[in-house]
Amino acid sequence: MSTIHERRRAFRKLHESSGTHVLPNPWNVGTARYLEHLGFKALSTTSAGIAFADGFPDTDWAVPRGVMLQHIREIVAATDLPVSADFESGYANEPEDVARNVLMCIETGVAGIMIEDTTPDHQHPFYPLELAVDRVRAARAAIDASGTGVVLTAGVERLTNNHEESLAGILARLKAYVAAGAEAVHVPGVVNPADITAIVKAVAPCPVSIVVEPECGLTIKNYAELGVRWLSSGSGMCRAAWGGFMHAAEEIAASGSFSSLRSAVPFTQINQFFRQDLRKGRNRSRG
Repeated sequence: MSTIHERRRAFRKLHESSGTHVLPNPWNVGTARYLEHLGFKALSTTSAGIAFADGFPDTDWAVPRGVMLQHIREIVAATDLPVSADFESGYANEPEDVARNVLMCIETGVAGIMIEDTTPDHQHPFYPLELAVDRVRAARAAIDASGTGVVLTAGVERLTNNHEESLAGILARLKAYVAAGAEAVHVPGVVNPADITAIVKAVAPCPVSIVVEPECGLTIKNYAELGVRWLSSGSGMCRAAWGGFMHAAEEIAASGSFSSLRSAVPFTQINQFFRQDLRKGRNRSRG
């Protein structure tokens, strides 16, 4: 079992290395352990996956802060891999409160924290640039004060949820966040290779994290050629699991047929994986 310090050091080494790394997104203990089994080098939580599992929408702060922190803590404890936390917008508006919450997130044992620039106010969904920058600066100061070496990523959400902004506006935000102390930037919703290249060049040598959109057709090799450091599945894996569940449940409810369950993974395959996991001493206490 690796220590928290060793995992943080490993994540920073990946962060500072060259090349492109996939950062898949578990939403509970079981998915975290299976992703580790497949050989990934680090993981990132997904706020959507955690929200949906507990019956919440994925909107800022719908999942109570304590519930989110507990889920993050369980995922960190479930794996020897470094875990970066999708901590939404830091569960606060004011910079000093963001700093306080970042310290709470650090206490879960994470190796990285991502803070977004969205607000819980649907009428004004994004923080003004000056306040957004102050929030990143406060998060940076909190991490530095902790002495933990946790990697800070600033997320720009302005390409999602039908709130598109010009590429110039996005680049301005990204550069401001890097200047305020972000060590990486996270951009969902960008699929145009030319836009990705512009983002990578604008913040270089700061690493860029992209949420992969399957319909864009880009491969890991393509993203590597564009200079992207981190590739995230975002809520994709969680939604794939929900898709199978919803399809089977709707078929049963609508027609009384159980045919969808024929494509389910065999019970013995899943059960055997966790039996082996248990033999390795992975029966760690949750929470």
